[in-house]
Amino acid sequence: MTEAVAADPIFQTDFVKEMARQMRALDTYGTYAGWTVEKILDPYILTKERKANIPLIGDPDDETISRVKAFYNAIAVLIEKECKLLAVPLVHLTHEGFGRALITVGKLVAVDRTLRDVHRFGFASLSKMKDESDKILSVAIERIGQHPAVAGL
Repeated sequence: MTEAVAADPIFQTDFVKEMARQMRALDTYGTYAGWTVEKILDPYILTKERKANIPLIGDPDDETISRVKAFYNAIAVLIEKECKLLAVPLVHLTHEGFGRALITVGKLVAVDRTLRDVHRFGFASLSKMKDESDKILSVAIERIGQHPAVAGL
C-alpha cells in the first residue's frame, strides 16, 4: 500500500474496495497482480487532459465496456450488502456505446441508467466516482424500501 493510499480515507471505503475487487475479477491474465488500488482504478479517472485526447464520437473498446460493467457490478454488491437481497446487474450496450444499465432486486428495477458515449466513461476524480455511486446506491435503497414486497419476489 502506497503512502497516498494509506493517507486518503477514500481508499478505505466499501465502494473503492469493491471496485478494486471487481477489476481484479475481470483480470483473467493476472496483469493486476502487483498493482496498487490507485493504479487499478486509474483508467476511471478522466482529467480534462485525458478527456481532450478522446474523440467526441467513437466506439468503446472491450476494456472500457468491462470497466462500465465493473462499476455497476460494484454497486449491485453494495446493494446486496445493504438490503440482504440478491441484486443482478445488466449492462446492455450497442457497438456505438449507447445503452442501459439496470440493476434488479427480485422483480424490482432498483437502478435504471441510460448510457451514452461509453467510450468516454469516467469521472473527474475518485471522489466524484464515489459520489456518483453513492447517489445511485441511495436511490436504489430508497426504491427497495418503498417496494419491499416486489424486491423480495
